[in-house]
Amino acid sequence: MASTLAHEEGPQGRATHDVTNQPPALAPYDASDDMALLEGLRREGAGWAEEGLRRLGLRAGSAEAQEWGELANRYEPELRTHDRYGNRIDEVDFHPSWHHLMRVAVTEGLAATPWAEDRPGAHVARTAGGLVWGHTDAGHGCPTSMTYAAVPALRRQPELAKVYEPLLTSREYDPGLRVPAEKRGLLAGMGMTEKQGGSDVRTNATTATPSAEPGVYTLRGHKWFTSAPMCDVFLVLAQAPDGLSCFLVPRVLPDGTRNTFRIQRLKDKLGNRSNASSEPEFDGTVAWLVGPEGQGVKTIIEMVNCTRLDCVMMSATLMRQTLVQAGHHARHRSAFGARLVDQPLMRNVLADLALESEAATTLTLRLAGAADRAVRGDAGEAAFRRIATAVGKYWVTKRGPAFTAEALECLGGNGYVEESGMPRHYREAPLLSIWEGSGNVNALDVLRALRREPGTVDALFAELALAQGADARLDAAVNRLQDALSEGSEAGARRLVERMALTLQASLLVRHAPSAVADAFCASRLGGDWGHAFGTLPDAADLDAILRRALESAN
Repeated sequence: MASTLAHEEGPQGRATHDVTNQPPALAPYDASDDMALLEGLRREGAGWAEEGLRRLGLRAGSAEAQEWGELANRYEPELRTHDRYGNRIDEVDFHPSWHHLMRVAVTEGLAATPWAEDRPGAHVARTAGGLVWGHTDAGHGCPTSMTYAAVPALRRQPELAKVYEPLLTSREYDPGLRVPAEKRGLLAGMGMTEKQGGSDVRTNATTATPSAEPGVYTLRGHKWFTSAPMCDVFLVLAQAPDGLSCFLVPRVLPDGTRNTFRIQRLKDKLGNRSNASSEPEFDGTVAWLVGPEGQGVKTIIEMVNCTRLDCVMMSATLMRQTLVQAGHHARHRSAFGARLVDQPLMRNVLADLALESEAATTLTLRLAGAADRAVRGDAGEAAFRRIATAVGKYWVTKRGPAFTAEALECLGGNGYVEESGMPRHYREAPLLSIWEGSGNVNALDVLRALRREPGTVDALFAELALAQGADARLDAAVNRLQDALSEGSEAGARRLVERMALTLQASLLVRHAPSAVADAFCASRLGGDWGHAFGTLPDAADLDAILRRALESAN
C-alpha cells in the first residue's frame, strides 16, 4: 500500500526547507583575471599576447569549457585492441569533450606553435596560455606538452625535422591515425621508461636493430608509461649497437600501413584520467634514428627541459584554479554569523594560499622567459634555465598536493564531493611531481648541475643579486644558501633545493610583487614566522592587501 506521507510539507505548504547559504556556480568566470599572471606576461616580453590571453581566459572559465573538462574525466578513454573482424587496430576512443579541449589548445598555439614563430615572447605567451586554459582540464595538457617538447629534440635530425616540424607546429587539430605527411597537424608523444628501470632510462631493454636503409631501425620491447597513444609520432629510447639512442616512431608508416604499436593496456591512474596512458609493445616496429647512436639521453635533454617547465606551469595552474574556487566559496558562504571570507582565520588561510600561488605563477613565467631568451641564444639565460627549471620542478610540484588539499578544505564537506570538482584537482596534483622525474630525481639533477656546470651557479646568484639590499631576510637567506652549496650532500639534496626554490621565489616577489605580498612571503618562508600548515601567517601580515590582489578583479 503506497504511503500518503511520501512528501511532507511545512505549515506554509513548502518542502522541509529552502536551499540557502550555498554559493552560486562559479562559471562563467575569467580564468585570466590574475594580476600576477598579467604582470608576468608583460614583464617577460609577451605583453603583445594579452588581448588573446584574456579572450582565452573567458573561454576557459565559461560554463561550456568547464563542462568539457568534467565530461572528459567522467567518460574516460577506452582501448580498442581489435576491430569487429579480429584485425589488430590498437586505437583509443575519447569522449567528444576531449576533442573540444584539444582543438582549442592546438588552435590557440599551446602545443608546438612557438617554435615556428620568430617573435620574442612566443614561448612565454604559450606558457601563459597554459596557465589559463589549464583551468578546464589537466589531462589534455600532456599531449600538447609532449608535442611542444618534441621539436627541439627532433631538430637533432634535420631531415626528419624538415618533414615533421611544420606539422607539429601547426595550429590545426587533426585527430585520427593516417599517414603523418598527409595530415594538417600532428601530435607527438614519448616512450622513455620501462618496467625494470623507470627514471633510470639507461637500463632500458628495448632493442633497436639497424635495417638495410640508413637511419631506419626496427624496435623490439615493451614501454611502461607512454601517454596519449593516439598521437601521430613518438620519440622513443632504445638500445642500438652503439648504446642508448633516440628514435622517431610513427603510428602509421609512409605507405599507409599501421606500424606495430600494440597497446597492451591503459593505466588505471589515480588522476589525470581524461588522458590515456598506455603500455605499448614494439615487435619489428619501424623507427628512424634521431641524433647520433649512443646519445639518446643527450638528444632528449632539451625535451626534458620543456616538459619540466610544463610540470611547473600545470602545478601553478592547479593552485590558481583551486584558490579561485576556494575564494568564491568563502565570499558566498556564511557561518557563525559572518561570511567565511570576513573571518580572520579563513582570511589567513586564503592569504597564505594566495602567496603560494603568486610565487608559483611568478616563477613559472620567469622560467618561461628564460626559455624564450635561451632559444634566441642568450647563454646566461640558458644557464639560469638549466638550474632554475629543475629547482622549480622539484618545489612547485611538491607544493601542489598540500595546496590543493587546503583549498579543498576551504569548501568543507562540499569540497569533498565530486560535483565540486575539487577531488579531481586533488587527485591530479601529485602527478606533476612524478612526471618527468620524481622529487629525488630532480633534486639530484640540481646537484649534478651544481657540480658539473658551474655556470649555472653563477647564473642563479646573478639572478638573486638583482634583489640585493631590498629585504634583510632575503639577503640573509642568500648568504645561507651560499654556505649550504659548499656541502651539497646527496642525502641533503631535497633540503638544499627547497632552500634554493624559496630564496629564488622570494627574490622575484621582492622585485616584482606589491610590498604586502613580498613582506609576508619573506617573513613566513624565509624568516621562520610561520607554522607547518597553511593559514599560519604572522599577525603583522597585511591580509587585506594580499587578498585584494589575489581575489578581486584585475580589470
